[in-house]
Amino acid sequence: MTQTTPEQPKLPPTQAIDKVANAKFESWFEYPIKVQPHHTDYAGIAWHGTYLTWMEEARVECLRSIGIDFADLVSLGCDLPVVDLSVRYHRSLQLGMTALIKTRMLEVTGVRINWDYKIVSPDGQELYVSAQVTLVALDRERGKIMRQLPPAMKDALARISGSYQ
Repeated sequence: MTQTTPEQPKLPPTQAIDKVANAKFESWFEYPIKVQPHHTDYAGIAWHGTYLTWMEEARVECLRSIGIDFADLVSLGCDLPVVDLSVRYHRSLQLGMTALIKTRMLEVTGVRINWDYKIVSPDGQELYVSAQVTLVALDRERGKIMRQLPPAMKDALARISGSYQ
């Protein structure tokens, strides 16, 4: 019996990359949340790790909102692990509160993708968290950092950030 090696997934032809050809990504993407019981500690205060989950959800939805499905990016054979994270907690969110997770891509430099975050009250008057996250492109098959982004991913992200170097 012969074994066949599964073929490396390839990005399916989609309109995602075409959709961002003329997109300008200069403003914040807003992702609303409501603090649920499973987000909190015993005192009803949002657990610090929950903020990271919300930031990732906002990042994925931000890309999806402009036609880039995160699964399509990963299907290029690269993972995007977080390699640097800076979080400043200004105020806590409590059970039942609502907030906006605001995110934007700051820049793409080589294989590093930098994102900026603010978690604010719905009216924008209260700042709960500010953060920066850096992702890096990792070749899933080899388990090593890529030397450069796959061309389709590089083009899409360059159009979003407007600052690819």
